[in-house]
Amino acid sequence: MFKKILIANRGEIALRVHRACQEMGIRTVAVHSTADASAMHVRLADESVCIGPPSARESYLNVAAILSAATITGAEAIHPGYGFLSENARFAEMVEAHGLAFIGPTADHIRMMGDKITAKDTMRQLGVPLVPGSDGALETLEEAREVAEKIKYPVLIKAAAGGGGRGMKVAQHEGELEEAWRVARAEAKAAFGDDAVYMEKYLDRPRHIELQILADNHGNVVHFGERDCSLQRRHQKLVEEAGSPALDAAARDAIGAQVTAGLSKIGYRNAGTLEFLWQDGQFSFIEMNTRLQVEHPVTEMVCGVDLVREQIRIAAGEKLGYGQSDVRFSGHAIECRVTAENPVTFAPSPGKVNTYHAPGGLGVRVDSALYSGYSVPPHYDSLVAKLVVHAPTRAEAIARMRRALEEMVVDGISTTLPLHHRIMADPEFQAGDYTIHWLERFVARQSEAGA
Repeated sequence: MFKKILIANRGEIALRVHRACQEMGIRTVAVHSTADASAMHVRLADESVCIGPPSARESYLNVAAILSAATITGAEAIHPGYGFLSENARFAEMVEAHGLAFIGPTADHIRMMGDKITAKDTMRQLGVPLVPGSDGALETLEEAREVAEKIKYPVLIKAAAGGGGRGMKVAQHEGELEEAWRVARAEAKAAFGDDAVYMEKYLDRPRHIELQILADNHGNVVHFGERDCSLQRRHQKLVEEAGSPALDAAARDAIGAQVTAGLSKIGYRNAGTLEFLWQDGQFSFIEMNTRLQVEHPVTEMVCGVDLVREQIRIAAGEKLGYGQSDVRFSGHAIECRVTAENPVTFAPSPGKVNTYHAPGGLGVRVDSALYSGYSVPPHYDSLVAKLVVHAPTRAEAIARMRRALEEMVVDGISTTLPLHHRIMADPEFQAGDYTIHWLERFVARQSEAGA
């Protein structure tokens, strides 16, 4: 097992990885920008190294600085967390070229799944169901028209190298296709340096369901059930649940068996999440994230497994030590992502946190790097806390989340806590009656009502 791990990230995820390492008796190295000199992950790590100024490009994306920090501190492995360099195949290669272990998938698999077209082709070959669409990148507008005519409108134009909703445009009918094609390619080029796009059938009322997997270096692959991540605003998740109110055990087992068998064939290793659209009882693969997910805590709560610990064990060459039949699902978990944003306009709200109080009690977990007196910097993602609850049933989990939200205090900056209060109190949410379009409409109604 490793004796020292460098954590190439910041905020709550850096703290999350540190905690797993601490419980395993592994020393940690925190890297940080000058803006994060007083951050909690820096305070708690065994060692820390400043790797650059506030700009992420000059610090958390500075590969040379991160590798230098690992070398001078004697780290044996690097955990990338999520975001930043976590799905950068070149970084994974460079880590291993420097004699360090990369705590994540192989560079080949990161590269394979990072290109959405290649990922879809791979899953098609493995027998995983897909959304109807183009077989590859669309070279011309005329080719796009032909595919749209075949799969029928509405259609979705998506960036091949995309993510986060960028390079993604809907055409409801033929008259909108040219504009959607043009804008999607321009956005893809600007965001990812690659204007390649492909097309999928636009589903009008799907849920966003994802499946968590772990795979070791010895051919063992298991899944840890599904998460329902349908509550999204502009393709950014706000609330996640495990399991989904729309699925039963039979549906979970069926897609889980397909996925684990397929990933075993390609020799996948470490953590991964396969994302699907689910409508009318059918799963359709959309992409795979070759990293730890923000919402991994809800899976941990219902399965009783430390996914970060397992990532580290796998990277150290250990076997999972259990099979699919050993994975047990218990109760229901919900996560609310608390961001430093205005709860109505979603304008960023960095600044000093005057008072911070985390809720507690049975079945309540808070993953956050906040503390009273901490100044949330304006340079990075606005996520400041993940409030997670677990209870025997979904109704009890909602009641527990409402209680926890009442207890949580973040004073000095605006946060999305009031929005989460309203979501948890909404009858449609409580009934589990929502799709990926529900939250946008909910937010619009709240805004019109002056909430």
